[in-house]
Parts: sequence; structure tokens; C-alpha cells
Amino acid sequence: MKKMIIGSVAAAATFLTPIAAYAQTEVEFWHAFTGRLGELVAAQVEQFNASQSDYTVVQSHKGNYSETLNAGIAAFRAGEQPHILMVFEVGTATMMAAEGAIRPVYEVMTDAGADFDQNAYIGAVTGYYTTSDGDMLSLPFNSSTPVLWVNRDLLQEAGVDPDIDLSTWEQVGDVLAEVRDAGIDCPMTTAWQSWIHLENLSAYHDTPFATQDNGFAGLDAELAFNGPIQVQHVQTLGDWAQDGRFFYAGRRNEGGANFRAGECALFTESSAGYAGISAEAEFDFEVRPLPYWSGAVDAPQNTIIGGASLWVLEGHEAEEYAGVAAFMSFLSSTGVQAQWHQDTGYLPITLAAGEATREQGFYDENPGTDISVTQMTANDPTPNSSGLRLGSFDQIRGIIDEELEAVWAGDKSAQEALDSAVMRGDQLLRRFEQANN
Repeated sequence: MKKMIIGSVAAAATFLTPIAAYAQTEVEFWHAFTGRLGELVAAQVEQFNASQSDYTVVQSHKGNYSETLNAGIAAFRAGEQPHILMVFEVGTATMMAAEGAIRPVYEVMTDAGADFDQNAYIGAVTGYYTTSDGDMLSLPFNSSTPVLWVNRDLLQEAGVDPDIDLSTWEQVGDVLAEVRDAGIDCPMTTAWQSWIHLENLSAYHDTPFATQDNGFAGLDAELAFNGPIQVQHVQTLGDWAQDGRFFYAGRRNEGGANFRAGECALFTESSAGYAGISAEAEFDFEVRPLPYWSGAVDAPQNTIIGGASLWVLEGHEAEEYAGVAAFMSFLSSTGVQAQWHQDTGYLPITLAAGEATREQGFYDENPGTDISVTQMTANDPTPNSSGLRLGSFDQIRGIIDEELEAVWAGDKSAQEALDSAVMRGDQLLRRFEQANN
């Protein structure tokens, strides 16, 4: 009997030993992706987990961008926060103000002894997420920039040369008039109107969207997007909305369905529209640079990004942060970044990934897919084109959307609408400043 007991204990010990030996540190990653992007994120996580035996990343979808941020905040207050939280770019100031809740990425990587060169990342991408000293607070993950999508077949149907120069808004206006006169109901539509037609418009023309370096230099920033170039652009779009050149479909990406269905000749949208357009469009399309106003600048500066970054939350063990660092190193690796860029249309976050994509011939096989990278890196960012860091910016965008809709409907002039948006938005900025001082 004694031998049997000893044998049983020994067998149990032998059975348990492999489990103990292969126990992996778990890292929770909350994100906002569904559909094809959700599948690609799941594939990245699966690839990382299979590449090593020390850590297991568990990914969870928590709703849209706003819902994911709110879920992260609620979880932190309850002491149940994940290790990594995806936060859209307009939530950057909110995360920075959350003292004691975040652990800067550069600290996580340094403490783990990771091979981490902040200069390897594209400056125009990381500018959103770094301090004035160049220290990275969060890791850029899905970063895109606006471009001009062109339905070549519809231009040809309207009697317009599909290769016509569309570099400037002056040229675009002339083409839209021809398309309209040919009987096409949707000469141009847009997605994400504030992001493209105010935030990026300002950066592209090296004009402040807000004071204090667009909020980077202090919480006392005031909105400034009611200047001459912004008023000119919005009023022009308003005039086009009235004369049939511009079709407004909605605040988010509702216009994408119209373009992918072949109804619209031109479409201002994210570079990340590539996956959906290439999968659904049954017409000859191409991507062009975002137009600029030649009467305002000789050449454009650079556009700014949209999308989200990955923030590391406090309250976990050292070995778990080592797993976070390992996962972020994996995400930043050249092969992974190049594949992500090619699959989605999002920007590669490192210079090496962009160069690898070029060397693989992807840009030659898919003309125009390098425009987003060129548009972001052609010039060094200025204080006006490094991005925006403004409190309560999600709510401010809602105000901007409301005021722009009044212009498209012909109920307000651009000056009236933008002045109102600035005044209302500044009230939110002052509340955010008071709450975080």
C-alpha cells in the first residue's frame, strides 16, 4: 500500500511537472477591431504566441473606439485593467492626463531590456504619441492618413481624362463641375469630415488647428481652426454641396459604401480604405495624394494620422510587463509591420517596414499604395503638422460635425459655423484644463 501511495505521488508529480515548466505569463490586450481587421489582429496575436513559449497574449474586442476607451477606464477603476489598451488618437490627451494609470512605452521597453530605437519609427506617426523630449508614451498600431480615391471609370464616363491632374483643390473643383454636368449624382463624397477637411487641411497647409502647438505645449490651448484657409476650404465645400459637386453622406465613413458601389467619382478617405475598396470595387480605381490649395501654399507640408495606439496600463507584475515589451517588439518588427501595412493600407510604423515593402515590389504591383507613406514623410513635421493633443477632443469633433452639417445644408456660412465651433470647443478645453491642473 505504501509503495502504491508513493508511486501515485510520484506519478502526480511527473504529470504536473510539464505544466509548471511550460506555464506562460498571460498578457491581456483589449482592442476595437471587428471584421477583417479583427481577423488580422487575431492572426498577429496567434503568430506571436506561437513564436515563443514564455508569454500568452489574450486579445479581446471591447466595442468601437469610444467604447473600448470607456471599458478600459472602468476596468482600471475596478482594479481589473488589461495590460494593453487600444486608444484612438483623439484620446491621447485623456490618457496622458490619467496620472498613475499608464506606464509609458519607452519605460516598459527600457525596463525589459528590449531592443528599442525610437528613431526607427516614422516621426510623423509617432509625433502624436511622444513627449517633447521624444519619449514614446504609447505604441502606434493602426495609423492611417487621408488620401484621394479616384473612380477612373466614372471619370471616363463623364468625359474626363482619368489621368487628369488632381493635385490641387482648384483643379478638383473644375473636374467636379464636369462630372456633375455629365449627370453623375455624386461627383465627390468624404469620410471623417473633421479629420480630413479641418484637422488634416490645417496640417497640410502648415496652419495651426489650435494654439500651444496644437495642444502639445500646454493644456491652455485654444482652438484656431477658424482662420482664412479653413474658412476658404469649408465655404468652398459648402458651395459645392449646394451646386451638386459634393455629396455629404454622414459623419463617419458612410460615404465609403457609395464609393465602393461605384456611385462617386472622387472620395476623400483614409489610406486604410484600401482593403475594403480593393475587395469590393468593380471598377478601375486608384489612389492620389490629398489635394491642397495652391493659392495658399507652394507645396503641401504633411498630413497627420488617424487610427489608434497601444497604451500600457499600470498595476501589473514585472514579468507581465516583460511580456508586453516582447509583444510590442514583435509588432514593431519589420516583417510584421510590412505585412500589416500591405494587408490593411495602414501606415508602417517604422521606416524599415516601408522600405521592405518597396523592396518586395508591393508598391509596383499596387500603384499608389505608397502615397500615404510619402505624404507623411516628405517633410519633417512642424508644430502645426505633428498632430493634435487636445482634451475632450472626441466631444469637440461632435461639435465640429454639427457645425459643418449646417454649412453643407446652406444654413450657415463657413465663418459663422467655424467661429461657433471654436467658441463651443474652447469651453470644453477650459473644463478639461481645470479638471487636470
